[in-house]
Amino acid sequence: MSLLSGISDFFGIDIGATAIRLVQLQGSYPKTLVKYAYVPIDPKISLSDSAVDQQKVASMILDLCSQAKMTTKNVVVGLPSKRLFTTVVDIDKVSSKELEKTIIFQADSLIPTPVNESKIDWALLGDSPKDPSKIEILLSSVSNKYIESRLDSLESIGLNVIAFEPENLAIVRALIKPGTTSSIMVLDVGSLGTDLVITSEDYPRLTRSIAIGTQSIIKSAAQNLNIDDNQAHQFIFKFGMDPSKLDGQLSKAIQSTLDSLYVEIDKSIKFFEGRHSGKKLEKIIITGGASLIPNFAASLAQRLNINVEIGNAWYNVTFPASQQAELMAVANQFGVAVGLAGRTE
Repeated sequence: MSLLSGISDFFGIDIGATAIRLVQLQGSYPKTLVKYAYVPIDPKISLSDSAVDQQKVASMILDLCSQAKMTTKNVVVGLPSKRLFTTVVDIDKVSSKELEKTIIFQADSLIPTPVNESKIDWALLGDSPKDPSKIEILLSSVSNKYIESRLDSLESIGLNVIAFEPENLAIVRALIKPGTTSSIMVLDVGSLGTDLVITSEDYPRLTRSIAIGTQSIIKSAAQNLNIDDNQAHQFIFKFGMDPSKLDGQLSKAIQSTLDSLYVEIDKSIKFFEGRHSGKKLEKIIITGGASLIPNFAASLAQRLNINVEIGNAWYNVTFPASQQAELMAVANQFGVAVGLAGRTE
């Protein structure tokens, strides 16, 4: 859903499970940072569908906009992957006139909610890599009920929503340079789950959500070491996968959970490379909370035998040198908000 054409003055809102983040950029590539702000939020409120909790979220956004002294009411809003259905499908080549009808017809048998109760968006990726008589489409859907609820709550505080965009696609815009043709995976390991996107030739070719996040890793450590979640959190972000720390007990305690995550990532790589013969995944860029776990990137690289880099939300953004330290400290948290703020159409 987008009404962005002709509007250049707006900011991105990432309403995450554990924080609300705002980013405003300006200019053409590389865009310049105008403002950014964030506030922690209780997941019980942010993930709730109740009208009362949604109004609490809206009030927090209003307060944050006021504190940040935002100068525009126009916003692009992220859609969390758990609210979305996204897939890449092949359909028969048809005329441009017939394309939309064909996609809607196909969507009826693909998306989990009825077509008449859903917002459907799509992008033409090109010819199918498997069948030259077909074309490849990126298809996304979200329930009308969720969109309308989010829209109502944001409009109630005076904001003008000019676009909604899947968070997993927004984060790619932040972490990868425009025009990149190589095949790259972006792995956003958040608190409650992991979003995975593989891009190639500047288009998303595979998107997935995996129900393993930093909370899963923390709970594994807590249960296997018989400690509370707070202590497990401290140990994980201090010692991580380093087998020389705590006599190797911590790395053993969380290994099975990480193995489950690695298996799903490996499956995705194999699926992509099998579908796109001749293409090889060049690297994985990781962001989110797990990117701060010591040795996590090295462990993933060793397990999958692939280059792994830590993502930087400000990679495609210019800002004063005086802000370097403060921005780098939160570079793993702002990918979605920066990507939303960097949208151009």
